[in-house]
Amino acid sequence: MRTPGYGITPDRFVRVAHLLPRQCGNVAVDNHTFVNALLWMCRTGAPWRDLPECYGKWVTVYQRFDRWSGNGATGCLSTALQEERIIGVEIRVPAMDSTGVCVQLVVAGLVTMIFRV
Repeated sequence: MRTPGYGITPDRFVRVAHLLPRQCGNVAVDNHTFVNALLWMCRTGAPWRDLPECYGKWVTVYQRFDRWSGNGATGCLSTALQEERIIGVEIRVPAMDSTGVCVQLVVAGLVTMIFRV
């Protein structure tokens, strides 16, 4: 199956591959495919279960992401991809001022927020 157009090419991947943890044993998803899966997830914002099959099983990709996040590998990867100008990062921050929020105290002592549009 062909991968969606969100990934990086093999020649670009080689420029950052040396920074990634080594793969051990029988690995279902290679690092290049895994990086492309992460890029797909970042660009689409989809839940893990919606990951296309061409990237491997979503649970396998998620488990590797969880491991790499714990040991700092995803941070190194993100930095390297940006420094090599392989990807660009666009930060979007939704903003809301206090005029759109009404706070109500509930009898149980909890605070609920009602957002007015």
